[in-house]
Amino acid sequence: MKLILLRHGQSLYNLENRFTGQLDIDLTKTGCHEAEGAANQLRSEKIDIAFTSMLRRAQHTLKIILDKCGLQNIPVIKDAALNERSYGELEGLDKTKTAIKYGAEQVQVWRRSFDVAPPGGESLKDTYQRVVPYFKKAILPELLKGKNVLVVAHGNSLRSLIMFIENLTPEQIVARELATCVPVIYDFNDEELKAMEEGNIL
Repeated sequence: MKLILLRHGQSLYNLENRFTGQLDIDLTKTGCHEAEGAANQLRSEKIDIAFTSMLRRAQHTLKIILDKCGLQNIPVIKDAALNERSYGELEGLDKTKTAIKYGAEQVQVWRRSFDVAPPGGESLKDTYQRVVPYFKKAILPELLKGKNVLVVAHGNSLRSLIMFIENLTPEQIVARELATCVPVIYDFNDEELKAMEEGNIL
């Protein structure tokens, strides 16, 4: 059983170097082309069901992939549990100007620590505790049924999943980067899926 994780294509705020978080920002033309490239990579994969967030940049990426791969008729489940991490008061702000205002070191702590949240936002740990229970409740059962699953979501929601799946430490996951529209593919056997089903959430 395969689980395919994919971060959405470049969004307008990615291009403008702004904190996006849970703001509903769409793809750029580059982001659409990235999604088409991901579709080409996934064309040979058998995909039975797809999951995505409630944010349009992820949904738009998924639609491009399904259209290009002729998979318009597979079930698509949308859920806010897969939304990007909230950056709270930083959302929409220019990252460079924010670093000048608060200090580069403080902004780096907000962006790259595991359990420190930006003002009014979520830490990566908070995101993990939102995403992983949803994975165990909604996505893992589909894998256990023998289905191949595609999840199109966001950098931090997917990093949360990767942390759980690969049993990474906080130090390991904060150093992990996810490029836009580059598939991460896991091929599980029944024993591995059962172990995840029984695995503890932080």
